[in-house]
Amino acid sequence: MSQSSILDQLAAVIESRKAVNGGDPATSYVAKLFAKGDDAILKKIGEEATETVMAAKDARVSGDASDLIYECADLWFHSLVMLAQYNLHPQQVLDELARREGISGIVEKASRPE
Repeated sequence: MSQSSILDQLAAVIESRKAVNGGDPATSYVAKLFAKGDDAILKKIGEEATETVMAAKDARVSGDASDLIYECADLWFHSLVMLAQYNLHPQQVLDELARREGISGIVEKASRPE
C-alpha cells in the first residue's frame, strides 16, 4: 500500500469519527477528541510534539530510534485529526510539499508574507 493510500484510508476513518458522521465519543478516542474541540486536539499535538522531541534526544544517545518512530506516528496521527477538525485533507499537505519541492528552504521562507 502506498503512503498516500495509507493517509487516505486513515483520513477516511478519522472523518467517520466526527459526530456528524455518527462518531460516538463513548466508543471512539477520535470521536472523544472531536467532542472536546479544537483546544483538546491542539493540546494533544503539543504533547505529542514534545514526546517526539524527547524520543529524538533519547535516540541520539542510545542509537535506538524505535521510540522516535512510535512518537512520530502519534504526532502525525494527531495532526491528521487536527486537519479533519478544520475540514482539511492530508492530500492538501502533500500538495504543498510537492509545490515546495526543488525550492530552497531559504528562498521559500523569504517568499512568505510577514
